[in-house]
Amino acid sequence: MKKLEGKVALVTGSGRGIGREVAHQLAAYGAKVVVNDLDQAPADEVVAEIRAAGGEAVACVGSVTAVDFPERFVKTAVDTYGGIDIIVNNAGYTWDNVIQKMSDEQWYAIMDCHLTAPFRILRAAQPFISAAAKKEAAEGKEVFRKIVNISSGAAGGNVGQTNYSSAKAGIMGMTKTLAKEWGRLKVNVNCIAFGHIETRLTEPFAGADSKTVNIEGREIKVGISEQLVERAKTGIPLGRPGTPKEAAGSVLLFCLPESNYLSGQVLYCAGGPR
Repeated sequence: MKKLEGKVALVTGSGRGIGREVAHQLAAYGAKVVVNDLDQAPADEVVAEIRAAGGEAVACVGSVTAVDFPERFVKTAVDTYGGIDIIVNNAGYTWDNVIQKMSDEQWYAIMDCHLTAPFRILRAAQPFISAAAKKEAAEGKEVFRKIVNISSGAAGGNVGQTNYSSAKAGIMGMTKTLAKEWGRLKVNVNCIAFGHIETRLTEPFAGADSKTVNIEGREIKVGISEQLVERAKTGIPLGRPGTPKEAAGSVLLFCLPESNYLSGQVLYCAGGPR
């Protein structure tokens, strides 16, 4: 029997990068996955790949910052698969600037995506989780559910990332608080802080030739200069950045039954100690 068979997993930002790998790994272990992306095509592609491999998945497309998204996301899981067992708050991007040049729009865009959206999603899921946990307790069952929030080593501070660093530090506090609030509901709430993982957001570029991605109508520059990439490599004990598959593996660890007595923890997936 697959260790996550019968479980229902919701993964934000799972049409690309790390989230995509998370969705595939959860599905490979038997979970039914609600795939989310800003755009229809990548979400549908991941759903098709999971189904082709013999798994179950459905898409819930849209921005995690939309006011109606949390309820729609939760409803998709409950209406399609009848439950919620795993939530991975993974969606995110960076929009950098030094503080004197950072606009309110930049600040709120990143805070809304990385901190407010997870808060709203978990708040929307609480009624179902609470009711299910109380029913299971009355039946004498001990059923664990899993929340995995995604943070970053940048939570310790990064030049040009006041918004991102603040949001990623905030999600750690949210994790520890909900671990205390939801422990009685048998919910394990944990956090992964990524180091340098190779995705489209961290691709190296030379000179001013950086790429952009379109986030809700905004063209956001992404990538890291080649000099910064080389500098980062020298600080990684394992000698290289991580892959999305390796990053997703750390998320999977917190979703398996073996983590049932782990809660309120922050795990750094960074190729070595901070």
